[in-house]
Amino acid sequence: MGLLSDPNRRKALTNLLTRLNTPICMVCYLAAIVWFMGLAFEPFTLRTYMSENAMGSTMVEERFSAGERALSTAKEFDAHKRKAGGMPVDWLVKMMQARGLEVFTQSFSRKLPFPDENKERYMVRGTNVYGILRAPRAPRTEALVISAPCSPGNSNNQAVGLLLGLAQYFRNQVYWAKDIIFLVNEHDLIGMQAWLEGYHHTNITGMEYSPLQGRAGSIQAALSLELSSDVITSLDLILEGLNGQLPNLDLANLFYAFCQKLGVLCTIQGKLQRNDWDTAEGYTHAAQTMMLMVLKQACGRSWGDHGLFLRYHIEAASIRGINSFRHYKMDTTTIGRLLEGMVRKLNNLLERLHQSYFFYLLPSLSRFVSIGYYMPAFGLLAVILLLRALDIWVHLGTPALAAVDGVSEAEQPSGPGVLSVLTPVVISHLTGVALYLLPVHLQEIAVEHFPVSETEAVVLTAIAIYTAGLALPHNTQRLLSGEGTEQGWKVLKLTALLYLAALLGCTALINFSLGFILAVTLVPITASITPHMPKALSALAMVLLSPAFTILYCVFIYQELIEAPVSINEGWMLFLSVISQGILDHALYGSLVYPLLALFVYPCWLMFWNILFWK
Repeated sequence: MGLLSDPNRRKALTNLLTRLNTPICMVCYLAAIVWFMGLAFEPFTLRTYMSENAMGSTMVEERFSAGERALSTAKEFDAHKRKAGGMPVDWLVKMMQARGLEVFTQSFSRKLPFPDENKERYMVRGTNVYGILRAPRAPRTEALVISAPCSPGNSNNQAVGLLLGLAQYFRNQVYWAKDIIFLVNEHDLIGMQAWLEGYHHTNITGMEYSPLQGRAGSIQAALSLELSSDVITSLDLILEGLNGQLPNLDLANLFYAFCQKLGVLCTIQGKLQRNDWDTAEGYTHAAQTMMLMVLKQACGRSWGDHGLFLRYHIEAASIRGINSFRHYKMDTTTIGRLLEGMVRKLNNLLERLHQSYFFYLLPSLSRFVSIGYYMPAFGLLAVILLLRALDIWVHLGTPALAAVDGVSEAEQPSGPGVLSVLTPVVISHLTGVALYLLPVHLQEIAVEHFPVSETEAVVLTAIAIYTAGLALPHNTQRLLSGEGTEQGWKVLKLTALLYLAALLGCTALINFSLGFILAVTLVPITASITPHMPKALSALAMVLLSPAFTILYCVFIYQELIEAPVSINEGWMLFLSVISQGILDHALYGSLVYPLLALFVYPCWLMFWNILFWK
């Protein structure tokens, strides 16, 4: 406190920070990268442990033995699905009623803002079927959900068969303290969104659906099953949900504990856990696993049906069966016992899962990185922006020296006009509003005048508006009288630096992965940009580190990490698909990544682009 209250010491500290500003910023950036990459090194991580006493004290005894019957039910479901040309609603209702459940259906429809070419759908209509097993030993105020999406073709038939097998087995047990809902949803996330909105009496995405005729208690947790083969070699745990949300870590710990107990091979991000952490290969494997989680979380989409439960504060995860490790095989009975054990443990909960972490990264299922370990990496990047802002603020308050008759005198700089600073800020954000609104609204006009589909029209319109923003400096200066002053671009950069620091900070608190990736690419160029730099080289650097190119880099890195590298042309097509899916996810499920980039990140980048071409 004495250092800050003493004017002389405060001035000395300020002079030191301004004099060594660039070296300190470079050290902070390198330290942030090294810190983040070091998080995958096992000695720097924490071993996972069960925080909830109701789930970690003792293990239950699993007795499910109807695995073969579940597979035969899956084949019967597949036959009826082929015959019906979609979800066999009547057959599912009959099968659930035969297992003693209270069965209900929900119809829904949703018109997409533009066709989803990945899944070839535009006007979506479907039906959800769910059965409720009432708790015999409780007042029925709480519930658990087991869901299995009805996917087209041969996908996920085994999951539906196992769900029905578990329903029949659970019906004969008397220890349930919570209602159990068995849900088969059509059209994957769209059907799940309709069911959740109907269950909670909300409508936040414009979905049309019939009201639910049957309800259970408040949902405490949910598990989504994805099994598409009779032969399962490992189970993959999927945690990433909408807008980067993650379930409570105890849910992942519960899955891992039962996998260890039953000898089930388990993976995360499709990668097996290695024990040779002290070797280069072991560290690389952990780093790749963690980076995959970061990229998946940053994109903001839901990677399974479980992701939509998280917005309602329901802890949920998806369990996906993988058939790729040929040296190992598990039967459906083992998978059923694992699910039985997890549900029985969740049945013991007296309150919602809350004692463990909600913000974490997983280099493996047995180790985790808590928020207190990974946030310093982002903090070092944010400090760079604040240091550069401090440097500009000090220079703005220091009068320039001018030589008059051989004598140096302080020259009071002319202050920048409000219009010269406010105009680029307003125009930048208007460009962002155009990028957010126009692609979907102008698709019909684009289709009429160009030989493209609706989806291509939306994506190409977004790219065109994004590219048109590069002409912002020229258009901005035409609106201003005269040329900008030296003080003007400094005030604009000071504003932009503080704006970017606050924007990335808020983003990192909600979705650390997205905030960190944006900081890694945006901080270096935004901190160093000035109008006095070589225009061509600096413009190229800014474009290569812009938000759009950041998405493109993430596409290629993701494909490399999943060991499916693509060519430049294939990467470009994936990039266009990512843009269309981002817009669709925002319209259908409320993903915030597209509006964040369009309305805030891109306009902020345009402000620095305007500084580079300041006259």
